[in-house]
Amino acid sequence: MEPVLLQEEPAGGVMLLTMNRPAQRNALDLELTDALVAAFGELRAEPRWRCAILTGQAPAFCAGLDLKAFSAPDAPRNRVTEMIRALPTLGKPVIAAVNGAAYTGGLEMALGCDFILASEAARFADTHAKIGALSGSGMGARLPHAVGARFARQMMLSCQPIDAATALRAGLVNEVLPPEALLPRAIDIASAMAGHDAELVAITRDVINRGSQATLAEALLIETEALARRKAAGAMRWTGG
Repeated sequence: MEPVLLQEEPAGGVMLLTMNRPAQRNALDLELTDALVAAFGELRAEPRWRCAILTGQAPAFCAGLDLKAFSAPDAPRNRVTEMIRALPTLGKPVIAAVNGAAYTGGLEMALGCDFILASEAARFADTHAKIGALSGSGMGARLPHAVGARFARQMMLSCQPIDAATALRAGLVNEVLPPEALLPRAIDIASAMAGHDAELVAITRDVINRGSQATLAEALLIETEALARRKAAGAMRWTGG
């Protein structure tokens, strides 16, 4: 049997992770969750890897939690929560290349990535309310942060999916591409990132991530402090704006 997670290096330093349970629309069971945890650990620890792309085997990106696999009352759903919450903390850029449905836990995974590229076939939905559940993996925090409170209410309370064009207008995704152009575009962007100074990329990500959660004055201070540390380390070659 094929592994549930396919790992490739389509460009130097770029880790391509493809969730590979197409018959289940790449829903997260324990095996796939553990495979993702292991891959994320490798991405974090290995200097060889500079950037990652997360996608799904057609026809879906990820349909969320495999409810059959986690039907038991004592099923370790916390392992999925921990895996999703780890995504923004890996220290390296992760691009979500959403090629189909990204529902509930799948949407949370995409939101945990640095940004989202979508194919024209992509669909996004949060169905927690429909199944009588409440997210513990960041939906109620990250979705409003991405699209604003009003649009997040529409998605989270209605559970109705939106298409890629609507996701682009709402600010959920960065670009919408023809299906055949999605991965090449993701690889192109990831390759560009992988070609830059890894420490500088990490610092820039930290400035953006921390600053986006702060007031403007706090964000400017975060940037100033990061620049001072970079200069003190003797790593600055240009200080222009």
